[in-house]
Amino acid sequence: MSVAKNSSAKILVSACLVGERVRYDGMVLVCKDRLLEYWQQEDRVLAFCPEVAAGLTVPRSPAEIIGEGDGTAVLQGFAKVINRDGKEMTERFVIGAKKALEQVISQSIAFAVLKDGSPSCGSSYIYDGSFTGVSEAGKGVTAAFLEANGIRVFSEHQMAEAAARLTRRVKNA
Repeated sequence: MSVAKNSSAKILVSACLVGERVRYDGMVLVCKDRLLEYWQQEDRVLAFCPEVAAGLTVPRSPAEIIGEGDGTAVLQGFAKVINRDGKEMTERFVIGAKKALEQVISQSIAFAVLKDGSPSCGSSYIYDGSFTGVSEAGKGVTAAFLEANGIRVFSEHQMAEAAARLTRRVKNA
């Protein structure tokens, strides 16, 4: 690995990607990437779930973004987060995004690696609001909020790009 051991740069990572039972269905979803495992060994990873941080339970009804747009539209008030039971969850998702940013600031986080597809964490795609498994390009609420505040967000499929960002940060430190 090419990251200097003495650097203290931290990475915010979706808690579900490191095996915590925080997903809506209570299942474990671990990202088995060598880079993530290495960062965990270096104590760089701050596991975080914005939905659980906002007080949502595990398990819980799945939620999707409804309306035109993605997490950015939710933050602007043009779309909502609704769970499969029809309950509006927008406020909880915005609270989770704000708590994620608080962690980023307080822990001097370099960037985030978040679970794609999630209505909170998706960075390249989310589900279309029909609860039928159809995805579309877009960002989740937390991913959009972090990026709006200058924090680069990668998905679990972009680990090489994330590693390159970390290497550049360490060299420039």
